[in-house]
Amino acid sequence: MKKEITFNELKSSGYKDKTINEEIQANLIARIKAKQPVFEGLFGYQDTVVPQLKKAILAGHHINLLGLRGQAKTKIARSMVDLLDEYMPIVKGSEINDSPFQPISKYARDLIEEFGDETPISWVHKSNRFFEKLATPDVNVSDLIGDIDPIKAATLKLPYSDERVLHYGMIPRANRSIFVLNELPDLQARIQVSLFNILQEGDIQIRGFQLRMPLDIQFIFTANPEDYTNRGSIVTPLKDRIGSQIFTHYPKSIAFSRAITEQEARISTADKLAIQVPELAKDLLEEVAFTARDSEYVDVKSGVSARLTISAMENLVAAAKLRLIETGSEKTTTRLVDFMSIIPSITGKIELVYEGEQEGADEVAKILIDNAVMLQFEKIFPRIPKLEKEGVKTPYTDLINWFDNNYIELNYTDTDDEFYTNLNSVKPLVAIIEEYATELGNEDKAFCMELVLWGLTINNKLDKSENDTTYKFDAAGIGQYFR
Repeated sequence: MKKEITFNELKSSGYKDKTINEEIQANLIARIKAKQPVFEGLFGYQDTVVPQLKKAILAGHHINLLGLRGQAKTKIARSMVDLLDEYMPIVKGSEINDSPFQPISKYARDLIEEFGDETPISWVHKSNRFFEKLATPDVNVSDLIGDIDPIKAATLKLPYSDERVLHYGMIPRANRSIFVLNELPDLQARIQVSLFNILQEGDIQIRGFQLRMPLDIQFIFTANPEDYTNRGSIVTPLKDRIGSQIFTHYPKSIAFSRAITEQEARISTADKLAIQVPELAKDLLEEVAFTARDSEYVDVKSGVSARLTISAMENLVAAAKLRLIETGSEKTTTRLVDFMSIIPSITGKIELVYEGEQEGADEVAKILIDNAVMLQFEKIFPRIPKLEKEGVKTPYTDLINWFDNNYIELNYTDTDDEFYTNLNSVKPLVAIIEEYATELGNEDKAFCMELVLWGLTINNKLDKSENDTTYKFDAAGIGQYFR
């Protein structure tokens, strides 16, 4: 907390009063020149969104971030706080962060007139210069702009014509700060109209008061394109007053998607030490989201949030943690059979089209996992032929033949030793891994063994059946029931 000073001491220190645009621009320029990252933790946006944000800031624009759910719009807005000065001086006691150099409230003007250079100055940390409001249909003008406060009028014995009876809304209180309005299309059109003057002229009117308050605010809006047709719209004159509209997007590579998941997933240090997640399992998890975004069962206009993989990773680790608790083991590795635990993370994060509704959310989730499995499978192993020619051996013939007289059960609750001893007992499976996955690490090789079995069942070369704790792989045509 910075020490309070007088107005004279502030001027003597050489402090230069700046608008919020000038302040953000100066700090942006300083970071760029120092080769420092401007927006940290925004993976996949360095060549697309970030350059546009830099230009919008240098242009002094209010910004509208337009994109589907889970595209880090709010994270971008919140990261703007890092471009503010550490502390900002205000007239002590001001409700609206009055600058002593340019006071705009009656309270601040009167105080400076009375005390002059001895006016007390307090400091506001940058963390308190960020205001955020979710635009819900019940938001009204009083919430955002302000209203007359009858209790204040009665307490101070002032007439309603006196400016001191005003109660300031969120926007005036965000003077010299960043104000974020999330889900702008959800704001009723008549409320959006109240923002016109603030954006263009920088002033407000409260209940017909003829006062001009040249507010200094950096506005950032967020909106989802889906909202324009489903719930509401941004009125055209308001869109016209927003300087830059920047489109966000989903990560364009598995690597960026993984980085986001690893950054955002809430996994304790203890769990990270006890639970090993193979690299292939991490890639497969991200592939599920990529597959969902291209699926015929999923509404692409609604989008597939990055929160799907974040939640899925947390569920995947939770499944492994439950196994540790139940078996009393100290360490374990996530398995492909554990991926059934991510189904709740999928069903709650996707909007289905008619065909998807017909299949059912759980079934669609399993289809998405199967499709992702095949994409991962084909990056490592040869394609599985749909038809086998008599007498022609494929890489999978010996393994398929092994199941003519055998079967294997993979239990969620087995310890790692029990689980992988079971898999290694299938010698033709081990031979496939040694031939095609020899360069992978031990955890990934073990994961590949499940990947092969899964791929063969998806291609109808083997049968797969399950109950609450066990997956059973059998010869094709044996049936879907346990012996």
